[in-house]
Amino acid sequence: MGNSTVFDVAKYILHQIGELTTMKLQKLVYYCQAWSLVWDDGEPLFSDRIEAWANGPVIPTLYNVHKGRYCVNEHFFHQGNIDNLSSEQKETIEKVVDFYGKRSPQWLSDLTHNEEPWRIARKGIPEGERGSSEITLESMAEYYERL
Repeated sequence: MGNSTVFDVAKYILHQIGELTTMKLQKLVYYCQAWSLVWDDGEPLFSDRIEAWANGPVIPTLYNVHKGRYCVNEHFFHQGNIDNLSSEQKETIEKVVDFYGKRSPQWLSDLTHNEEPWRIARKGIPEGERGSSEITLESMAEYYERL
């Protein structure tokens, strides 16, 4: 696995699209990780934990930095560096942005709620209730490989 972090991925997404709501950014980062597992020989883009929160998948390390912000742009994440991403990783992110980037934050949130990785991690947690169970890379790889 390379040395790329969740902040590098977030920064590159914002570099591609411009300013985004933090909710939409979280979902796009999640989908970048998911498809990276499928397209790049099971290689994750980052090692940060992904949790199944009430409104969909969230990466807490990213959340803790943007907490309280509604929108962010690429200059917000000083700890991110897009040069840490390989050209293969950038290509994965670009494909995800092309496909999911036009969608609304709510559409993306609803989509994740219909997909197995989030649902498996949320098992037993009432709807709308806070939860921090992990969405594993295994469950993501297994599900998105079948699509």
